[in-house]
This record gives sequence, structure tokens and C-alpha cells, in this order.
Amino acid sequence: MRESWRWFGPSDPVSLEEIRQTGATDIVSALHDIPIGEVWPRDSIVRHRALIEADNIEGSELHWTVVESIPVHDDVKLAAPGHDTYVDAWISSMENLAAEGVKTICYNFMPVIDWTRTDLKYQLPNGVFALRFDQDRFAAFDLFILKREDAEADYSKDEIARAQAVFEVMSAEEVTSLTQTIIAGLPGKMTDAYSLEDFRAALARYSNVDHDRLRANLVSFLARVLPAAEKFDVKLAIHPDDPPWDMFGLPRVICTPADLDRLFDAAPSHCNGITLCVGTFGSRPDNDLPQMAHRYRTRIHFAHLRGVTRDPAEPRTFFEASHLDSDIDMVRVIKNLLDNESATGREIYIRPDHGHLMMGDINRASNPGYSAIGRMKGLAEVRGVIRAVSAID
Repeated sequence: MRESWRWFGPSDPVSLEEIRQTGATDIVSALHDIPIGEVWPRDSIVRHRALIEADNIEGSELHWTVVESIPVHDDVKLAAPGHDTYVDAWISSMENLAAEGVKTICYNFMPVIDWTRTDLKYQLPNGVFALRFDQDRFAAFDLFILKREDAEADYSKDEIARAQAVFEVMSAEEVTSLTQTIIAGLPGKMTDAYSLEDFRAALARYSNVDHDRLRANLVSFLARVLPAAEKFDVKLAIHPDDPPWDMFGLPRVICTPADLDRLFDAAPSHCNGITLCVGTFGSRPDNDLPQMAHRYRTRIHFAHLRGVTRDPAEPRTFFEASHLDSDIDMVRVIKNLLDNESATGREIYIRPDHGHLMMGDINRASNPGYSAIGRMKGLAEVRGVIRAVSAID
């Protein structure tokens, strides 16, 4: 396995020098300064790669090998008039990356919102802070802060009552914080930040888009992109919808094995693959992650390794647990990924996805989920499992 680390560029509080100290060899990065829908110029890619590799002579080598992510413009997801221009730009960015040797691309097809949490500093009993998604807090935002039209139809009477109880005790500061957490933009997300008014308008554009239509638009996008991916030997790794269920009345189409089967049946190219985000898929109790790691062995081009602990009373509520201490059997997932490598003869890029805010990082600036020490702990745990399983085999 290729141990990788996500780096958000020169403004990332975690430096490349610190990443070298973790033992990771590969960098997962993107050109976050390029507006969504525009071409990533080749010279910008060259400069970004040069930053990453500048100290490779004096220090241990780091290489930019995975992109996370080239954003897909919402007009593409809607198949809106003129969206082909954005598809052409996406293909050009992919070609420019391939020309510089960056040939694994993670992306997603989530409409309007990207990965979503309700709490960015949820304290666990041992004192560390985790990311959390609380279904009742989310419903409180949807129903009583956003006041989305017809939102009540998406919730039971009991769910509405619970959400109202949560909302009624929230302070003005808590309302503002929850709003910013959901719609103002999390690190690395591939959608714009919104005001409440803009967010309502963005949702309204999808009022007539159901699962079948969104899925068809994804397949149409891939029909344009995959021939170029095959030509340049680029592996596309779609990330699951996070959390993996419908939200704000929006359809989500990459949530379960059934969704993946439909995708691969419609677009069978060997370049069409997935990012096995263990924590995202594992947010649903009906997704068997060890089984999925085996079943999609030829389709997994990239893997995010983290776990979640779900609330038994409300399975849609979860917090991001330690990498080896969650509702997911991470050891079996890793074993199956190693078996995949043996069977296919190719290495999989992995990274410790997110990490607890802990120790000295608690008082240090960091991107939510992307502090240094928590991810280093996760990488060390995952590395230990890899070494142990490999030794036994």
C-alpha cells in the first residue's frame, strides 16, 4: 500500500516538513485556488508539484500522486444548458495532471453540498475532539433555521418534535455556528460556501431532479470523461456521498453497493473506480465494509481509512472514532485490501482520513479533521495493522 497524506497547499497548518516526519510517501492534494469549473493550467500543476517535491534531494521523498479533488460544477450535475463547457474544462484539467504524472483522481457527484457535519469539536470522554453528525441537529437546521420549503415531508412527527426541542434551547451563537458548519464550507469540499439565501436558491435548482435523473447525469459525465481517462491511463475514484443518504430533499446516488453496481454496469471502463471511504460508507449499518473491500477489488483506486461510531438509538447520528476503534472492522478491511493488491498486482493509495484533535494540536490552528497528531496516530495504527497482517500472510 502507498501511504499518503492530504495536504491543502502552502496555507495548510501542517507543513510538508511535518508530513515527511510521519513516514508518508505520497501527497494527496489539489489546486484549491482555481474556481470551480475552470481548467487547471499545466504550469500551475507544475508549480504545485515542485513545492511538494522541492526538498526530495535533502529529505525523504514526497510525490504528488493523487488529486483530491477536481470539483464537478453543479451545472454538470444538473445537465444545465452549456454544461459541456465545464465537462471540457474538467477533461482538460485531467489531461494536464496526467501529463505531469498525477493519474489518480478522487471526485464526487454530490449536489449543492459536499461532506457535511454538525459538530466540528465534539469532545470524547478521553478529552480529544472528533467530528460528528447529529441527525437531530441537522433536522433542526433544515426545519427551523433554513426553513426549507416542504421540509416537514422528509421527517416523521417524532423527528420534527426532537428537532424542535434541540432548536428551542440553541443560543444565537449556536445557530450561527451550526449554520456556518453546514453551509459555509469545510476543508477540501468541492462546492461553494453559501449564505442562507443563496443556499435556498441552490437547492431550488434541483427541485425537479430525482435519483434517476442525477444518476443519468453522472453516467453522461463519465461517458465524456472516461475515453480521455483511458487514453491517459488515469484512474477515476468517485467518493461516496457523505453522509450516504438523501439530505435537504436532494438525491444522493453513491451510498450503497447497489449504487456502485448500477454505476459500473452503466460505465464499465476499467478506469471507472471508487474511493473506498470506509468511514463514509460505514456511516450506514447496512454497508458491510470488509465485504465491499473484497467485492470491488478491481475498482478501488484509493482508500480513506477511518471509522465511525453510530448512535444505537439513531443510526444516522455518528462521531468519527479512532481508526481501529469503531463500528467497522478495520483490520478485516485492511486485510482484504492487501489481498486485493496480491490478486491484482497493483498498489492502492491509502490515507488516514481525518483524525482527532488532540494533545498539542488542540491549541494550534488546523483544518477540521485534518490536524497533524490525530492523523499521525491513525496512520501509525493503520501501518501497524498492515505490517502485522503482511507478516502473518
